[in-house]
Amino acid sequence: MKGRMDNELGTISIDLDVIATYAGSVAVECFGIVGMAAVSMKDGLVKLLRRDSLKHGINVSLSEDNKISLDFHVIISYGVSISAVAQNLMSNVKYRVEEFTGMEIERINVLVEGVRTID
Repeated sequence: MKGRMDNELGTISIDLDVIATYAGSVAVECFGIVGMAAVSMKDGLVKLLRRDSLKHGINVSLSEDNKISLDFHVIISYGVSISAVAQNLMSNVKYRVEEFTGMEIERINVLVEGVRTID
């Protein structure tokens, strides 16, 4: 599925992987976020993703009225406020992804999959 916008000159289609990659790059810039996480359903292990595979820690979906929903699987820094980091992530991603795509964000879910100390 792709995000679609129509204007007087034609149609703009945005692939969901583009939205996921951009949202992931915005997320890792946020204070307190160590990185995106991949959860293995088979054994329940959480793995920190490299910067070149950020989109794998994000689920993007579109509603019937073309609004974006994002699920972030993140690993946060030890010792920071989870609620403050999540709120910062939500506000930054909402602003920047809406500005980037021209589409409205309906929902952002932050799933904290682990905590790591910063080396």
